Amino acid sequence: MPRDRSAPASRTQAVGFAAAIGGLAGVALSGHRGKRAATVGAIIGAVGLGASEAVARARQRPGEIPALWQRIATSSALAAPLGWAAQRLTGAGPVAVGAAAGTVAGTLGLRPQKVALGPLVGAAVGRALAARARPAPASAVAASTVLAYRVLSALLFRDAQVRLLAERVPAEDLPFVVPLEARTRYVGTGYVRELADVLGGTYVADAPDVGIVASLDELAGPQFAPAQVDPRVREFYEHTTRFTLDIIPEWRLWVRPGYLLYRTLVARPLGQASVPMNQRETLRGIRSRIDTIRLADDDVVAVRGWIRSFADNDEPIYVGIYTTYRREGRGYVSVGFPLPQASFTATLVPQARPGGGLLLTSRGGVGQAGHYLTYIAPATRELTTLALPGFAEQLDVYVEDDELRAEHAFWIFGFPFLVLHYRLHRKPARTSP
Repeated sequence: MPRDRSAPASRTQAVGFAAAIGGLAGVALSGHRGKRAATVGAIIGAVGLGASEAVARARQRPGEIPALWQRIATSSALAAPLGWAAQRLTGAGPVAVGAAAGTVAGTLGLRPQKVALGPLVGAAVGRALAARARPAPASAVAASTVLAYRVLSALLFRDAQVRLLAERVPAEDLPFVVPLEARTRYVGTGYVRELADVLGGTYVADAPDVGIVASLDELAGPQFAPAQVDPRVREFYEHTTRFTLDIIPEWRLWVRPGYLLYRTLVARPLGQASVPMNQRETLRGIRSRIDTIRLADDDVVAVRGWIRSFADNDEPIYVGIYTTYRREGRGYVSVGFPLPQASFTATLVPQARPGGGLLLTSRGGVGQAGHYLTYIAPATRELTTLALPGFAEQLDVYVEDDELRAEHAFWIFGFPFLVLHYRLHRKPARTSP
């Protein structure tokens, strides 16, 4: 655990925010009884949730996220005004509000079992509260649903979904994180060009004959000997731009509805991590290029941005910044995906594959391999990083039937949800005019 070298986060600000949430919840829960009750409810809610936040922050140790009981209380309070709004806007009854609140809570839980559990708990809570002589208001249904769901989830699923790894530390303390963020709300295919302006380096768009890594020799370690790699696999990594990529995405059925919602509401507006849904979409054509940045007085490529987009309109599929580093005799590949004022990093460890292939994986708990979500403070450049142990991936590049292929597989909490199948073809040699 890196040492936190900065002052603790402002407890006053956190307590104030919690008090505001508690006040809103109090109004939503008691407003149906009149203005006087709403005022009293707001005061009780603000004081109660603010006080519990103060206690949680006082007991919070360095490198820990706030206590589970406080997170449950805050999320339950947040649900109350949302339930009130849902009833006012749609006229939905207790069962519908409960099911909707459970669905949202379950979806935010990400784990497939939690996604399925959420609406079941919500419908049960809504039905129970609707059966009362005086049905509970929608605000109480929503808050009760989230409370019941969070408590039940905590009892059933003991392993952590996220873990606070470091809070406000210098970038050099976290070599497995790529500390490059987007400075606007949109990432897009012009990200590396904009980054070059910030860094003051020399930008090359669609750089010729460059790879996502400078040399596979940088990745040598206990489970990987670069000399044993098939020359075609080595060429792909060190000269990626020599190849075209045919892609076939294979999504599991259970994840498709959630992914379509994510892509519509998040990925496309963000211009990042918008993977094709099916092979039909890939028929639009996939453009693959690497943009580079060289810093002043240095001939070495400092930034390698592998950018994939649809060929017809340059709509971003993803923008990844590829880096390598070594620690304790082992090489790693860290891929940073810029987000607004943040970065999502996949750190992968190399492993030999029979037949001269190369497997890059975050599975198995080897060294610093894993996935990390990092907030980058604009003024100080300090990092606050969450580890995401439930997410895993591996990239398998190999030769089969004398053809270079790759499979990029993803898991969430042990459940496979996506495999990207690639066929890699060498581009035709350029002829001189």
